[in-house]
Amino acid sequence: MRKVCIFTGTRAEYGLLKPLMYEIKKEKSLKLQILATGMHLSPEFGLTYKVIEEDGFKIDEKVEILVSADTPTGISKSMGLGMIGFSEAYQRLQPDMIVILGDRFEAFVAAAAAMIARIPVAHIQGGEASYGLIDEAIRHAITKMSYWHFATTVQSHKRVIQLGEDPKRVFHVGAPGIDNVKNLKLLSREHLERDLKFRFNKRNLLVTFHPVTLEHKTAKMQFQNLLDVLDELNETQIIFTKSNADTEGRVINDMIDRYVSQQRRKAVAFTSLGQLRYLSTMRLVDAVVGNSSSGIIEAPAFKIGTINIGDRQAGRVRAKSTIDCQPTKESIRAAVQKLYSKEFQKQLRSVVNPYGEGQTAQKIVKVLREAKSVDIKKSFYDISFEPNRK
Repeated sequence: MRKVCIFTGTRAEYGLLKPLMYEIKKEKSLKLQILATGMHLSPEFGLTYKVIEEDGFKIDEKVEILVSADTPTGISKSMGLGMIGFSEAYQRLQPDMIVILGDRFEAFVAAAAAMIARIPVAHIQGGEASYGLIDEAIRHAITKMSYWHFATTVQSHKRVIQLGEDPKRVFHVGAPGIDNVKNLKLLSREHLERDLKFRFNKRNLLVTFHPVTLEHKTAKMQFQNLLDVLDELNETQIIFTKSNADTEGRVINDMIDRYVSQQRRKAVAFTSLGQLRYLSTMRLVDAVVGNSSSGIIEAPAFKIGTINIGDRQAGRVRAKSTIDCQPTKESIRAAVQKLYSKEFQKQLRSVVNPYGEGQTAQKIVKVLREAKSVDIKKSFYDISFEPNRK
């Protein structure tokens, strides 16, 4: 059996990988291994490794990298611990391949350790763009350390090849998150209200806001502008999900806690909703507000709006359901007005999601199952063009 090791370090990442993990588990020719790390093992972020186990999976390795600081120095130290811990875990597991999704710093270290160990990497969501983030450079670096590439859009598929990867190893499969939208039996409004201890109102917004990691100390100002606009909205309930372990993430989380304590009738916050509750909530709200990739990728599948604030997701392919705005009160306020306009609400009915219609996990497993012997000595795939000689 070919041993396939799934790497996961965050709640959101695991939610996207879960359909793939189930498909690997069902496949007789593949053996699933799971390496959990990062926020999964942190009490501050909800000890979400327990969710993985509750879903019926066995975690083969837990690697502690101490994500207890959100400073650049703290994150760099976590990366150093990850390089040591992941390399030791790979030595024990002896996987035939590592599956890595996305572009976080934990994923970068996991790919680097696999490269040194001569273990081929299958990378999901390479070739995308998010110009406001450190993740942009990390994502492309992981692409160059990976062997198989599973792209979510036509544009990202082309970009991976443009980075010099052989088209024979690059596959356009759509976004994994759409599998959950299509396959999960989502909770009813009544069930969700009981579960969250929260009542939906005439208008409802799901707010997920993260720091823009290539900007210096902008999180507090930008998020305060959003809170001030939310404060102006009548008959609107706000569901917050908290920030990841990024630089300045704690600034945002502290502000959420203070806001909710002052606005208990209209706002509630969760460290982690989990994939089922998050998507069930998304289905019932008017829009996803903030700068999360879920607003760009999954929200269009529900034909709801997205108010995308600032540059965190700059460069990503968008559906017409996305309203981009600057992180100022005036711009956010205008975006909210557009969201509830008759013209925009009518436009939502015909939205087409550029991230596909699902079955992504099945497409990936087919490639991994049928993959021949791997020669990790890759050659650069050259694209013919005339360079600018000026």
